Amino acid sequence: MSIIISLLNHKGGVGKTTSAVNIGAALVQLERRVLLVDMDPQANLTLSLRVPRQRVTLYEGMVGEAELQPYTIKDGLDVISSNINLAGIDMALVNEAGREYILGELFEPLRNDYDYIIIDCPPSLGLLTTNALTTSNYVMIPMQTEFLSMQGITQIKKVTDKVRFRLNKQLQIGGVVATMYDHRKVLNRETVDIIKKYFKDKVFETKIRNNIALAEAPSQGMDIFEYSSSSNGAEDYMNLTKEIVTRFETVPA
Repeated sequence: MSIIISLLNHKGGVGKTTSAVNIGAALVQLERRVLLVDMDPQANLTLSLRVPRQRVTLYEGMVGEAELQPYTIKDGLDVISSNINLAGIDMALVNEAGREYILGELFEPLRNDYDYIIIDCPPSLGLLTTNALTTSNYVMIPMQTEFLSMQGITQIKKVTDKVRFRLNKQLQIGGVVATMYDHRKVLNRETVDIIKKYFKDKVFETKIRNNIALAEAPSQGMDIFEYSSSSNGAEDYMNLTKEIVTRFETVPA
């Protein structure tokens, strides 16, 4: 049975998609089977991995037109792709009973095929995000180490607590990842200290450093390990992923 992780932050540009792609790729290197799910109508994960246009995307699955059909990127790594149609999912499902549970139902036939399902959530807290949280074991919060990134902490915590109380008793905050980190900057160090005061031991020790290779890799349709295996980005995401495995696989999902 797979461990399901949602990457969530309703502030854009904090490294959610970068983290989803590269955590997934690192897990494959650690011999785990991984399904990446692009739940953002902007489809950045789909574009980053150059997934060709699919007849069945997440949208078709959620509106009941077809079962999910994963696309294989490489051995051990599959993707459920997205497109702009997902932006209209709230309207498409407005009268659907139990619409918060649709994603979980779609995952049921797939959960024994993967060790991890990683969901790249949209930068919003609407129906798509609610579906992701309702089916997840853990929420991971990528957080840019700057002042403005701190403003949404309370809201993310409230949403997670509400979903746990009403819809998914299993849901836990699995961890917070400091991204775009530069140890030379006082603001970055201070922001990490504030995050640790709020989330305590939920903050991962590994920080994702600013690294140009992480920005360049998607333009080549590659993860960081394919693009620049010796870069700081590859080192950081492998170390983070080893923390994830240690943290999540020692506790029943």
